[in-house]
Amino acid sequence: MSPTRGTPAPLAPPAPPGRRVEAGVGRFGAVAGWAQRHRWAALLIWVAVLAAVTLGSTAAGSAYKNDFALPGTDSQTATDLFTKHGSDQAGDSVDIVLKDSQGIDRSKAAVEKTLAEVEQLPGVAEIRSPYVDASAVSKDGTIGYATVTLDGKAEEVPKEEVAKIIDTAKGVESGDLQVELGGEAVRGAEDKGSPTAELAGIVAALVILGLLFGSLVAAAVPLITALFAVGSALGLIVLASHVLTVADFTPPITMLVGLGVGIDYALLIFYRYRQELTDGAEPSEAGRKALDAAGRTVFFAGCTVIIALLGLVVLGLGSLQGVALALALTVLTTMAASLILLPALLAVFGKRIQRHVLEHAARTAAKGKAEGRRWRALASAVQRRPLPALVAATIALLALSAPALGMRLGFADAGNDPKATTSRQAYDLLAEGFGPGFNGPLVILAQGDEAAGKAVSSALAGTEGVEAASPAMPSEDGALSTVIVYPETSPQSEGTADLVHRLREDVAPELERTTGATVLVGGAVAASQDFSETVSKRMPLFVAVVVGLSSLLLMLVFRSVLIPLKAALLNLISITAALGAMTLVFQHGLFGVEPGPVEAFLPVLIFAIVFGLSMDYEVFLVSRMHEEWERTKDHSLAVREGLASTGKVITAAGAIMIFVFGAFMLSADRMLQEFGLGLAVAILLDALVIRCLMVPAIMQLFGKWAWWLPAWLDRLLPEVTLEAPRDGAPAGGGTDRVLTGGSH
Repeated sequence: MSPTRGTPAPLAPPAPPGRRVEAGVGRFGAVAGWAQRHRWAALLIWVAVLAAVTLGSTAAGSAYKNDFALPGTDSQTATDLFTKHGSDQAGDSVDIVLKDSQGIDRSKAAVEKTLAEVEQLPGVAEIRSPYVDASAVSKDGTIGYATVTLDGKAEEVPKEEVAKIIDTAKGVESGDLQVELGGEAVRGAEDKGSPTAELAGIVAALVILGLLFGSLVAAAVPLITALFAVGSALGLIVLASHVLTVADFTPPITMLVGLGVGIDYALLIFYRYRQELTDGAEPSEAGRKALDAAGRTVFFAGCTVIIALLGLVVLGLGSLQGVALALALTVLTTMAASLILLPALLAVFGKRIQRHVLEHAARTAAKGKAEGRRWRALASAVQRRPLPALVAATIALLALSAPALGMRLGFADAGNDPKATTSRQAYDLLAEGFGPGFNGPLVILAQGDEAAGKAVSSALAGTEGVEAASPAMPSEDGALSTVIVYPETSPQSEGTADLVHRLREDVAPELERTTGATVLVGGAVAASQDFSETVSKRMPLFVAVVVGLSSLLLMLVFRSVLIPLKAALLNLISITAALGAMTLVFQHGLFGVEPGPVEAFLPVLIFAIVFGLSMDYEVFLVSRMHEEWERTKDHSLAVREGLASTGKVITAAGAIMIFVFGAFMLSADRMLQEFGLGLAVAILLDALVIRCLMVPAIMQLFGKWAWWLPAWLDRLLPEVTLEAPRDGAPAGGGTDRVLTGGSH
């Protein structure tokens, strides 16, 4: 292929007449130049944006909504029929659980008065007292419960109304009478969060940046950039919640990802800026060069993260789409901050940072230490025996991935809540008084006459795996009946999942044949199972879309067939290893964690985020190798110098994200704990094992074939430049290709 074919599109606009264009400055360098020249204007713009969205979001308030509806499933069809026919079961319920070691009858008068007050509260459709329902009292009479049926689904009832129910019911509590409340609405209304995780992550990031650069000012610049970006994104997400379906757990996830990604992007650019200063560039020139080189990497890496997140849209899973869009908006904001706000901050603190950087470089030179010598030594060791290094790392990651094959998806319930919460105590009391399955009832709908409802109730009571079944409760119009079924096993038990399948596949068809009624299995437990199974079914399509688009982008940038394939496979291995670690800890109870299923939506969310973040390091490392390959055509030298130049910043950026993500394990929320562990393990493995061992080994084995692209494919693909033009090259391109294509 001719080296002059397909000149890349200009990366900077043509210079106006009479204006000199600085050689080697592309579009990102031009943006940096503007931000540096107008540093105070750029800073004021970001301050104004942050203030505007903060004030606007505070005034508008949030409109978060958890939408886990799955049209076409039994549980969703049952809910729709409940609503259509005026059944109170269309709404979720709250359990007011009572315990008195001498018997709950001792406090009957006070309890009934309190229940009457609860029934008059907003959000309450009806209430059933344990004193009129013998089945609501344990056999020994010490534990009972009142069922408060809400006038909507748990996510639709305002938290303030649920909090009022909790406070009113708790008012009857005395020294002998214990009162606890359970149900999804109660769990949602309890505030189990705290800023501990976020603060711990920020402090850890500042410490690592300080150790890396040895200067508080230098350490603060990437952190300030990330905080501005995250603050702006959080405000925008609150405003977006009025237009999109955004789940109420989105803000802490946004904070988690935004801090990690924001610091990561700013650090990649700042590290290149530091290198330019060390090479003798003035602060303004160093800023333009850093943005022109590392800024391109950040832009491309951010685009891959956004593509991966938007891949969640193909799953079509209600709130998850809103979470994906919110996170994509957060990544977009961090990219903008890194490309505009960061250069302005560098212009403000440039002289001070330059003085410190040069002093540090002088001290290092006086000690005779070469930059990147340890990473160069590591690369050389891997290159001497690339195959054993690759095999050992692969075996270790596959072993850690193995538990993911048995991952069980679901949703954490009150049994996983902190023991001090009223929802957890209510859960434990109900299990104590009525058996483990009582906390996960199945709601069976029989669409038919009253006789059909009674027949369904009678048949369900004798079904294997069923502890008890309630009498059939007719709807207002009499068109359907509801039967509450209590399994013998706990809500998160595999036995309960098997019971749902048994009822749907064996029991319901037979009942429909004998009674003529339509029988559907619904309720929170069945809906959770439907959601989990839907995620599992749609996961392959999601993975194919994300991997395919990301690989195509890598092929465009590096003009290679093997590099995208390598990147996709290694990213998949690191993600499955992280999921394996999550399975060991949260499903199997490693380290004393309460065993339970993995939150159903987390694997796809972690996949999207980690796959995109892994591409950051891939692009940063391989593009540096590509620079050396273009300069020397020596693939061994390219691999060695690529790791020597980037190993320190990759591990530092990885360490920051590991601490930021890992800090969320301090949260009391199980979902955030799972999310933090999964992301932290994935980044740990990616930054250390994959980028520092497996990529150098594979690139060494590939040799010059790493940069091979068939000529016919090269002609079809558009030109995309990642590396900055070489010094002396025209800004608008020229006869030299920035990225090569074809074979070498």
